[in-house]
Amino acid sequence: MAYYEHVLIARQDISPQQVDALVEDITRTITEQGGTVGKTEYWGLRNLAYRVRKNRKGHYCLLNIDAPAAAVHELERRQRINEDVLRFITIRMDALDEEPSPVLARRERDDKRRARREGEEGGEGGFEGGRPERSFEQ
Repeated sequence: MAYYEHVLIARQDISPQQVDALVEDITRTITEQGGTVGKTEYWGLRNLAYRVRKNRKGHYCLLNIDAPAAAVHELERRQRINEDVLRFITIRMDALDEEPSPVLARRERDDKRRARREGEEGGEGGFEGGRPERSFEQ
């Protein structure tokens, strides 16, 4: 079997629960065809670079798939029929990466920075992960 990364963009009108149902349908399709779905990531509602079918935003999802080519062809056929899917792309990979994708890694890094600024993680001032306090004495 081969490894694939599948990214899909769903319409902005649907709820995140409907996106989860869409991902479960994809998982069911792959397992029925003899494959497995590794990690799934929901990247959230993001802006599109240009309007697609009168939508300015879309729900982004990433799936790591280990399946035969016939399963991926069936998945893509069903994605073309589904009116909730705006765009999708399936890329064949040499190996699947189990670490968080760069999109989620950036989001986690930004959340840590925001929490540090708000004083939730460290203490006020200090040298822990922030700037050192400056002394203006000479």
